[in-house]
Amino acid sequence: MSKFAVIVIAAASASFLATGGHSLLPGISRAVEANVSPSCRIKGNISIDSGERIYHLPGQIFYDDTKIRPEFGERWFCSETDARAAGWRKSRQ
Repeated sequence: MSKFAVIVIAAASASFLATGGHSLLPGISRAVEANVSPSCRIKGNISIDSGERIYHLPGQIFYDDTKIRPEFGERWFCSETDARAAGWRKSRQ
């Protein structure tokens, strides 16, 4: 492969990653979510603004809108005790 081709591939890859194109690709989150026990319904979400770890319970205002992205460290919990022990706090709403 020529040097030019390598440079073009590297530049295209860097541009793709830098602009967030990788987020368009299917991630592991669906596979991980499929393996979560149905009894583990507590969503552990990491705030984009503050980095704070917040868990949401079914029925809370933001529960349905909250998406769990394991690739960003977010996860499911089976109990509030588990969530608190892992350093997460309950959503205020």
